Amino acid sequence: MPTFKPMLSILLTYLLLLLIVFLFQRKMIYFPDTYSIEDQQQLADQADLKLWPSADDYRGLVSNTSQPNNKGTVIVFHGNAGSATDRTYYLDALEKQGYRVILAEYPGYAARNGAPSEAALVSDGVQTAKQALNDFGEPVFLWGESIGGGVVSGIVQSGQVPVKGIVLITPFSSMADVAQHHYWFFLAKWLIRDNFDNIKNLQNYSGNAAILIAEADEIIPNKYSLKLFESLHHNKKLWTFKGAGHNTLPLNKELPWWQEVMQFVNGQNWVSP
Repeated sequence: MPTFKPMLSILLTYLLLLLIVFLFQRKMIYFPDTYSIEDQQQLADQADLKLWPSADDYRGLVSNTSQPNNKGTVIVFHGNAGSATDRTYYLDALEKQGYRVILAEYPGYAARNGAPSEAALVSDGVQTAKQALNDFGEPVFLWGESIGGGVVSGIVQSGQVPVKGIVLITPFSSMADVAQHHYWFFLAKWLIRDNFDNIKNLQNYSGNAAILIAEADEIIPNKYSLKLFESLHHNKKLWTFKGAGHNTLPLNKELPWWQEVMQFVNGQNWVSP
């Protein structure tokens, strides 16, 4: 009987921690940079970018120098930290391959209103893809970086936008898998609110899918990226960056993998693994 009260106290403390994790978990998932629309415009100007489709209600950033005639439009959905302004390396590399690039921005990030969640990001991503299709026509390619892969899979699952190919960098099978790996002691798999179940969302996808993983990924262990890759039933190809971590991928625009990836998702000269 003397040990009952301490054990009850420990249990109640643990349950309180679980409640706190459940209520505030999105603070542990999304790390947006936020600033005013004036600051966003200034940052865009400095990078020779413009707010798209308009400064009044922007959804992303595009280059001021992009050419009207190209191989298609690549919409890039970035990872959970920072903002689209940090991802200009996609413009440098993909415009060089002949593609128009939209650096999509999320609700609650940069100067965009709203709060990030799976439902908000996917719903907004669908509208962004529809806007791109309306403005530029087909083909449309979706590029997802880490959690952005979850946004891409959600857009695909919606069936509202024709997507020719997808590129997923350091993706995961589901957020529940990754959360449980890192926070098993908080029963994360059962508490997660934004599951981003990429396997489920892509189970009926029939386009080309390029999966890129970092060999030494410390945030999304390779087994969860490979679990997603193995679940894909259509044309797929895997790139593994030797020795790279989650945030140390080789991104120089001159590296050959950029061309290889886009040739594959565009259905040109690809080889099935």
